[in-house]
Amino acid sequence: MSVLIVVGTRPEIIKMAPVVKRLEGAGIDFVFVHTGQHFDFEMSRVFIEELGLPEPHVGFSLENSSPAAQIGEMMIKLERAVANLGRRLSIMLVQGDTNSMLAAGLTAVKLGIKLGHVEAGLRSFDWRMPEEHNRRMIDHVSDMLFAPTELARRNLLEEGVWGEVFVTGNTVIDAITMYLDKVKEVEAKVLEGVRFGEFGVVTFHRAENVDRLETLRDFVRVLQRSPIPLVFPVHPRTKRRLSEFGLWDVVGSIPHVQLLPPLGYFEFLALMRNCRVVLTDSGGLQEEATHPAIRKPVLVLRMSTERPEAVSAGFARVVGTNPVVVLAELERVLSGGVELPDASPFGDGRAAERIVSIVKSKL
Repeated sequence: MSVLIVVGTRPEIIKMAPVVKRLEGAGIDFVFVHTGQHFDFEMSRVFIEELGLPEPHVGFSLENSSPAAQIGEMMIKLERAVANLGRRLSIMLVQGDTNSMLAAGLTAVKLGIKLGHVEAGLRSFDWRMPEEHNRRMIDHVSDMLFAPTELARRNLLEEGVWGEVFVTGNTVIDAITMYLDKVKEVEAKVLEGVRFGEFGVVTFHRAENVDRLETLRDFVRVLQRSPIPLVFPVHPRTKRRLSEFGLWDVVGSIPHVQLLPPLGYFEFLALMRNCRVVLTDSGGLQEEATHPAIRKPVLVLRMSTERPEAVSAGFARVVGTNPVVVLAELERVLSGGVELPDASPFGDGRAAERIVSIVKSKL
């Protein structure tokens, strides 16, 4: 009896790394599959190696780019891969809310494999976000739902999911604890490359933000008027849109904004550890900023968040995309108007231990 672990994007690899390590430590047989949703499989190999994970048993790149075609292609390729393995798979574990995870979850249902959803129960209640569609569907076909927080558990129970719900904490906290030494190793080199002594970190890449010219212009205004220098690792999608809308050179000419290419996991955490504030539309960064080794305030550049625990705990504030509001909140944070708790609302770093214990009991 084997466990099937499916990942498709870098955030999924990071969040499943502690689970993979725990399965290895417990001597539980597993199959590791990479669907190649965002990155070429060969490129991801380097990343997987950096995290000290085993090479995937199966990996493929996607030929389609539209969401529906991608999901169909992944289901076909995943079913074929499972058939070729010739092993009895008892449980599939997926993490999060991407198209890869929805495709994997639906494939598990059709193949009669029990499904465990890591990071279940997150809700933004914002139907403009494709991730909201995906996470809800995955939750409602899962046999085991590993909710990171009590609030996530309540979301699931209110929706009447039929699978078993367990509160485990979030594996992103485990991952930072697990790799903190590697982050510290690259810290000095990362900071050598930053032009400023004091700085904020900014990222934005979500379709609802960067695909709209009006919103992208508003974000450029925030960059131009920021009261603190900003380090801006630019996501490939964001760079494309800035170039298409004629804003790339404008951003590049702002003296207090330093543009960087996308950073590795360890390098980005090193940047976060040393900044004053984070401005982002990323969900994962809202969680990572709460780790005791990071503890940074976050301005969420969105109209909603599926991580309200970070807001309740005082780490995050949803500020939307209006430059006036964003800049006012940034001034408030920089003036020392925010007190951060010592503990993360997303758990104690033992989520993977709990998940693997539950999985072991179900095999």
